[in-house]
Amino acid sequence: MLSTLTALKPRALLLQLLNFALVLSTAFMMWKGLSVASNSPSPIVVVLSGSMEPAFQRGDLLFLWNRNWREDTKVGEVVVYNVRGKDIPIVHRVVRKFGGGETPLQLLTKGDNNAADDTELYARDQKYLNRKEDVIGSVVGYIPFVGYVTILLSEYPWLKTAMLAIMGVTVVLQRE
Repeated sequence: MLSTLTALKPRALLLQLLNFALVLSTAFMMWKGLSVASNSPSPIVVVLSGSMEPAFQRGDLLFLWNRNWREDTKVGEVVVYNVRGKDIPIVHRVVRKFGGGETPLQLLTKGDNNAADDTELYARDQKYLNRKEDVIGSVVGYIPFVGYVTILLSEYPWLKTAMLAIMGVTVVLQRE
């Protein structure tokens, strides 16, 4: 392994690092492209809890779409929303709606596996979600269990470091 590192010329090493940067920037551009296409700051989210079981399990990867915010959101639709002052989006089902037309559409949500609605989860002075301001998007599809990688990386920070180290060594040792 050490002989491989010393055999690399500075130019070849720079090429490897540039290829790695290209891969990272491509992933970033794809994320931003999905954000623009779906009109959502986070077009893909991972289910982090069991509050939506049996519809969605922990670790499911959800695809969001937010291009229809002017249309009527239906009761029973699964939406992802942010609570003011908190970073983690919440995936729950719309159980009631208020307003519409001239007045902003307000929604009340609840997890399928929860006994009560989400009023306790909302911001301090908030009784309902504003469809235009709080909702990130509606769920249009999902892939089961693919998001467990994200959950593992967030629950075990050392795993993130190990994965980055393995990727770095692979980039340096790769011949092509």
